[in-house]
Amino acid sequence: MEIIPLVNPVISRYQIRYYMKICLLSFIASLFCLSSFSQSEGTIDSEGSKLYYRVYGSGEPLLIINGGPGMNSEGFAGLAITLSKNNRAIIYDQRGTGRSVLKTTDSSTITMDLMVKDIENLRRYLHIDKWSILGHSFGGMLASYYATLFPQHIRSLILSSSGGIDLGLLSYVSTAINSKLTAAQLESVNYWTNKISGGDTSHYARLQRGLALAPAYVYDKKNIPVIAERLTQGNSRINNFVWQNLQKIKFDCAGKLSAALFPVLVIQGKQDIVSAATAEKAHKAFTNSTLVFLDHSVHYGWLDNPDSYFEAVNVFLRKAQQN
Repeated sequence: MEIIPLVNPVISRYQIRYYMKICLLSFIASLFCLSSFSQSEGTIDSEGSKLYYRVYGSGEPLLIINGGPGMNSEGFAGLAITLSKNNRAIIYDQRGTGRSVLKTTDSSTITMDLMVKDIENLRRYLHIDKWSILGHSFGGMLASYYATLFPQHIRSLILSSSGGIDLGLLSYVSTAINSKLTAAQLESVNYWTNKISGGDTSHYARLQRGLALAPAYVYDKKNIPVIAERLTQGNSRINNFVWQNLQKIKFDCAGKLSAALFPVLVIQGKQDIVSAATAEKAHKAFTNSTLVFLDHSVHYGWLDNPDSYFEAVNVFLRKAQQN
């Protein structure tokens, strides 16, 4: 079936206008929130990159590593603001994304080792001895890799819908995402992906792809516009370089994580695109780990099931920080 750009089996012209209005209102609201809550921001030099960061709140430091790879931290400001009620919440744009600028973006400047060095350089710059880390999705993979190299600087670790501690995700995640979409939605994703690959990199094209793809990531469909807008922010070149590097280094943290004694919370949705087996494998790799599955939740627990998500995270952080 041919999909016409403005009217396809998934999204009507009326729905497109509605979703775009919602996305615009969400964007305006986010700008207001950032100006109201952001307490400090800055840029540091790190391994050839200008690394941009923001800090919210006060108290024990909590680094939040966003997913992707190839996405900025903009979509995680709301999570940081909520968690800053009891913590000094820190977010940053991973190298080459958002306001973290690289002169050259290629396979030599986008590697897991350099991304870990960025995190460590940020810790030193902020004069933090130990911090808690929340890594979401790919951010959980990066946090796990950081934990194999600098465990002495981690007070506690939260793996939120993490991609895992190895590359097992690659064997099933595409199928898992596709299984949550209707045939019409898949057709729409393919149509807009081809348009973008063909040179149409407009926000409109990226948003249409996001609107068709977002239903795979959320349980509560009211969150589709937020995730659709988030999906427009990806950098496909950086994404490809990261996955190439993960395969080059044969990413597998399991052997080094058993020695880590800090507390770990592994948390994800029961309906997540990340399998329960991936979460259980991470849970078993750590000596001091707790595993939580949230019902009525896919990939963004703080959106689908905020009460349960924040209760689990806040209780865990309080206990970890008391020890």
